[in-house]
Amino acid sequence: MGKILDENLIYEILSVVSEIPYGKVATYGQIARLIGKDNNSHLVGKVLSMAEFYDDYPCHRVVNHQGRLAPGWTE
Repeated sequence: MGKILDENLIYEILSVVSEIPYGKVATYGQIARLIGKDNNSHLVGKVLSMAEFYDDYPCHRVVNHQGRLAPGWTE
């Protein structure tokens, strides 16, 4: 069974994502650094995979380190 994520951490990540301006992107790693979890880009990805359950966030503005959308994301 997986770990249950802290709601405060989820909203902290989603808050950073909501601040990404139109026409700009950020990486999973950049978001992880901004919340003080430098080596947890996978955590950011996990939260973004569940973002639809929280509200409408611009998750399509988050890319991997190569500048590509994660598989399954389209915009």
